[in-house]
Amino acid sequence: MLESMRRGAQTWVAKILFGLLVFSFAIWGVADVFTGWGRGSVASVGGTEITSEEYSREFQRELDAFSREANQKLTAEQGKALGLDRRVISQMLGGAAIETHARDLGLDLSDATLIETLQNDPNLKSADGKFSRDALLERLRQLNLSERGFLTLYRKDELRTQMLGSLIKGLTVPKPMIDLLHAYNEEKRTVEWLTIDADKVITIPAADDTKLKERYEADKSRYMTPEYRKFQILTLSVDDLKKQMTVTDEEIEKSYEVTKDTYDTPEQRRVQQIAFKDKTTADTALKALRDGSKSFGDAAKDAGAKDTDVDLGLITKKALIDKKIADAAFALEKDKYSDVIEGRFATVILRVTQIEPGTHKTLADVKDTVRDKLAIEKAKQALQAKHDEIEDARSAGKTLKEVADMLKIAYQDIAGADRQGLGPDGKPVMTSSDSTKIMTDVFAPDASALDQGVELPSGAYAWINLTGTDAPKQKTFEEVKGEVELDYKGFERQRLVTELANKLVLKINAGEPMTAIEAEAGAKGEKSEPFTRRTIPQGLSEAAVAQAFVLADGKATSAQTTDRGSRTIFKVVAITPAPAPTKEQLDKLTTELQADYTNQVLNEYAETLKARYNASINQVELQRALGIVTEQ
Repeated sequence: MLESMRRGAQTWVAKILFGLLVFSFAIWGVADVFTGWGRGSVASVGGTEITSEEYSREFQRELDAFSREANQKLTAEQGKALGLDRRVISQMLGGAAIETHARDLGLDLSDATLIETLQNDPNLKSADGKFSRDALLERLRQLNLSERGFLTLYRKDELRTQMLGSLIKGLTVPKPMIDLLHAYNEEKRTVEWLTIDADKVITIPAADDTKLKERYEADKSRYMTPEYRKFQILTLSVDDLKKQMTVTDEEIEKSYEVTKDTYDTPEQRRVQQIAFKDKTTADTALKALRDGSKSFGDAAKDAGAKDTDVDLGLITKKALIDKKIADAAFALEKDKYSDVIEGRFATVILRVTQIEPGTHKTLADVKDTVRDKLAIEKAKQALQAKHDEIEDARSAGKTLKEVADMLKIAYQDIAGADRQGLGPDGKPVMTSSDSTKIMTDVFAPDASALDQGVELPSGAYAWINLTGTDAPKQKTFEEVKGEVELDYKGFERQRLVTELANKLVLKINAGEPMTAIEAEAGAKGEKSEPFTRRTIPQGLSEAAVAQAFVLADGKATSAQTTDRGSRTIFKVVAITPAPAPTKEQLDKLTTELQADYTNQVLNEYAETLKARYNASINQVELQRALGIVTEQ
């Protein structure tokens, strides 16, 4: 039975669908906590327990993969914040449930089938299309698995693939559903429209203090000071440490000798070349070029070359792959023709039209640059040791200020800053590029418990000590009168624009043409090209397009403009039903709907497995496996 299932399943499709099934498990809401479980099991499904060791291994593998993708080493806490812990447990629960279902059906993969599948895996083949042992070993290295562990994992993956392949094989989207979606997507509407020019037609009367106070009282919470937090911060960065590094003249000279080529600017030339099919043709062309009977461009055209083929651009000698051609090009006088050169790949004639001389920098020219580079390298090497010194000093009870004085590390005592890192005077309290991350930590719910270094996006570290909080305070009317006046004008402008728009819409719906309201709106009417629901014509907002497909033919309404500064009045003047779908449209719709339909089926399958096998997660043990929950 399984062999026939295997033949019917398309492996790559099934693997994609398995990803969808994993998502299904992720939204189950499986969050039961069983404190009576045995230690070491983080989850259970169908009698199969997922151990802490298995989960930790998979979580670390996922964390490493994500770190490589992000080019940054992530901690377990960061991985948890990104949801990797939930993704891993969902994957493991999903796989275990499918395996349990397969076991109930009496299905398994034979060793012969497993070997055949492994040998036919395109990811494990060499360039000649045959199974590659080296590719397998590389995969084992990437996954940090033994051969036996890999085969066990591969068997599980293939079994799940076959199960899912058999489940979705033969699923087809009903044609009426495709037709309905096509009609919805491709129907077009044409509208007449104009946008009220509020600057021309809206006059906002001056407000006295009474009206301004009414506005202030109506929304007093709008006029509050932000919460300010006081904190001390100790930062450790490569930039700070490099100032403490000693770099000798001997080290500078040695580094320069090894890397001096990197400080030089190589000569660049704008090289043009014509490639010929043989030397005889090239010799004839060169003769014509030198006697002036043909221009370089004419010779190129005769050789069948385009302008883009001829001009190689402004390049260095190293950029020319063929050494013979490179040597000739960089020995040639400006605007002269080279001899015929029989290169590795083509027979060519060259011309150089521009020469940019190279530059050479002596040690004296770049001494400061070399010193800075070496200091940075030393600082990077010293960073972790200095970090440990700080931690040791903190463990010994020293304050951040004492640590800063002792180790000559940057320190600030911030008298108050809001979530954006601005002080009461509205100016930034820090110039660090990491200020966003720092302020996020300062305003975190557990900020008062910060007692260890926080790694910052730049690679630096920070130690934060929260020393106080100033709660938001109500600003008086006198303090914010100018701000209230601006808000009043904004609210009044919006109210008056809306009133005018409603009035003009009533006129259009009563039968007046769009031209009849142009004077009142202060704008000229326009007519759109036919558009679909997925098109936003210039001048219309997304909200206007959505409403246009709700209106009946000949009816009008208004919508707020994209910048929210006015309103657009529009009337539907034509409805164009969708034409018959093309083959390309049908194929695209079928593919999209097939994916949605399949996902729905897999969701239902997942729900059934959940109920049948009582999937559950031990949240306490799960957190302990991540190293986040301490022993009680």
